[in-house]
Amino acid sequence: MSWKDIEVQRTGRVAVARFDRSDNLNALSLDLMRDLLEVARSFEQDIETTAVVLTGSAHTFTAGLDLRDPKILEAMNAPLGTRRHLVGFGPKMCRAWEELQQITIVAIEGHCVGGGVSLAVSCDFRVMGSGAFFRVPELELGMNMSWQTLPRLVHLVGPARAKRIVLLAERIDAEAASNWGLADEIAEDGSALNRALELAQRIADLPPLPAKMTKQSINAIANALDNSISYMDADQFMLCHMTQDHAEAIAAFLEKRKPAFKGR
Repeated sequence: MSWKDIEVQRTGRVAVARFDRSDNLNALSLDLMRDLLEVARSFEQDIETTAVVLTGSAHTFTAGLDLRDPKILEAMNAPLGTRRHLVGFGPKMCRAWEELQQITIVAIEGHCVGGGVSLAVSCDFRVMGSGAFFRVPELELGMNMSWQTLPRLVHLVGPARAKRIVLLAERIDAEAASNWGLADEIAEDGSALNRALELAQRIADLPPLPAKMTKQSINAIANALDNSISYMDADQFMLCHMTQDHAEAIAAFLEKRKPAFKGR
């Protein structure tokens, strides 16, 4: 099985999935999100792999949702039923990675923004290059943070720090991410993948069945109410997309100016 911008390699009980659109942004287009969803699903019948490392390009994880993708722009202007279906690819992608029986490790270089943060916190561990950072600019763009990210983020960093990340759109560097519990390990720039592979091999050396069952048990404990408290966030995203403030935010972003919000 092959995908346009994703390469999957397996060595023993460790697999690496790398997505790379060969540009500086490595943004999440609709096609890339569909493929990342299918890559996750491809591991569902794989009983040999114990650990999966997910990574972006050598210089950047992802700039988040591709606001210039024609298919995403078309989806945002489609009839409501079609729009709800297409908006669902983001949360489905994240859920598919979260629910894998394999232990998942994200190797992050450069920026991890918006939907990239959603994808990263859906996995079990995060390894960051020392120059990498997280940032969630959704509110600045007149949108809510969706893809059922908020409960996952709160589990990792607590409510106050989650508010700083999402409400204030603070840039969280690797050191802060480590101190807050958002990053599990820090590597030298360019070495995040190697460090993630070392962690993956430690996991792969464990008895596979207890390792997978332990992950399942911990996730069941931690995530028991996540869906019930965040199932509406995709609809909230569409409501935010219909506001004048969102249109103003996007215009200001494209025109490189400060937006003027009016609560409409």
